[in-house]
Amino acid sequence: MKKPVSFLLLFLLPLSILAQKIDFKKLDVYFEQSRKDWNTPGMAVGIVKNGELIFAKGYGEKEIGKGVKPDENTLFAIASNSKAFTSAAIALLVQEGKLGWNDKVKDHLPYFELYDPIVTHMTTIRDILSHRVGLGTFSGDVLWYLSELSAEEIIKRAKHVKKAYEFRSGYGYSNVMYITAGEIITKVTGKSWGEFINERFLEPLGMHRSIYLLSELEEKGNYATPHGLHAGVNSPIPWANWEHVAATGGLISSVKDLSNWLVFNMNDGIWGSDTLFSKGSRNIMWTPHNNFGVDHTNPAKTGDLMGYGLGWQLSDYKGHFKVSHTGGYDGMISAIQLFPNEKLGIIVLTNGLRAPIGALPNYIADAFLTGKNNKDWSKDMLASRERREKSDTRIADRKAARVANTQPALSKEKMVGNYQSKLYGKIEVKQEGDILRVIYEHTPSYNCTLRHWHYDTWEIVWDVPQAWFEHGTIKFNFDNNMKILGLEFDVPNDDIFFEEIEAMKE
Repeated sequence: MKKPVSFLLLFLLPLSILAQKIDFKKLDVYFEQSRKDWNTPGMAVGIVKNGELIFAKGYGEKEIGKGVKPDENTLFAIASNSKAFTSAAIALLVQEGKLGWNDKVKDHLPYFELYDPIVTHMTTIRDILSHRVGLGTFSGDVLWYLSELSAEEIIKRAKHVKKAYEFRSGYGYSNVMYITAGEIITKVTGKSWGEFINERFLEPLGMHRSIYLLSELEEKGNYATPHGLHAGVNSPIPWANWEHVAATGGLISSVKDLSNWLVFNMNDGIWGSDTLFSKGSRNIMWTPHNNFGVDHTNPAKTGDLMGYGLGWQLSDYKGHFKVSHTGGYDGMISAIQLFPNEKLGIIVLTNGLRAPIGALPNYIADAFLTGKNNKDWSKDMLASRERREKSDTRIADRKAARVANTQPALSKEKMVGNYQSKLYGKIEVKQEGDILRVIYEHTPSYNCTLRHWHYDTWEIVWDVPQAWFEHGTIKFNFDNNMKILGLEFDVPNDDIFFEEIEAMKE
């Protein structure tokens, strides 16, 4: 593959690219301005066209205050963009006759159970890869996020995640089901998800900097630092270890490496002279298995079809077939877009939680597909984001509802003890001096101190800052005889649902 070029080296571009008259300088300026507008610490952008990485550049800083820019080789967590690797791995095993798309999950993982025994029996590999088993979006994430549980232990507890809709009658984005897919790969191959992905994709595609083990980060070097965002201020946070759930989001990669992945996918599974997956595999992964509604009355819509295939989101964009996905990791979000018919691929990797991952791909697509950049996607999407943030009054409402100068009805001594959740496991409330502490059996990062809020509700003061949530409370519930029954959680956020824990006092 040829060395990527920047807008300063246009004279090296192939004639086929020059003919499109792409204003790379304009794109470059737009990328940096968007990064600043969105308050994104750093990002790397890559554009693939006709089998080549034609643009690759880093913006901002790898870590706030260090003054070092990322580049095309800088490593970022790509989170759920890893899911396409998982579906591709399953495709290889199907081709080899070791699996079938319609195999029952339970035939491979006997301990697999969902909310209903009939659904458990019927659920196939195709179902878990297309988010249609009946679980709600992000349901069960509190089980695996920052957890020390093994993948098998997480899957065994999935039966306690409540049904959100009828089996195969809706869409619920499920990380737990992709963790399940990863364990099927391990069961069939005898290798971990990462080992199999490295052997069958990363090495053959020359993605030599891409890793799934956090322990290899220092050895590789040139990596971005994740950043949390609180009160509009970005600050570095530690890398989180997602190795045990790598099948749902554990890959760490760069623009340069991912450009090979995009070229390979847009070449229908062929890399050089090697055919890694068949046309049949290509087609099934890019066939909608779960369709989304589109507002056909909206004149501003960019397409008429939307759905989810196997590890990929599928849609049309202004008449062009689009394959895409996004990813969210602690302090990093990313986006990948492919327009296979035009051999156009777009990569946006960032090290912040507020970033133009939707705007930049659309702006790039407009330049290549229509030759026009009449719409300022960054400005419009940022305004929409700010409206949503302003309208999200969940935490403000709770703080406004706080009743001052109240006392708990229960003594701290009564609150102390072990609480058991069918979904999560044991949570211990203990007293250290005059302070109440909450200790989570499988997730030390959830450990916290309790500070009285009002009545029998206590504010959570996390031991370590959290990326996806901030304010939260725990209420001690009791019966008419003042006997404590259990804990009720209220942690407003869009991803990690503590209310699912439902811990009862032992």
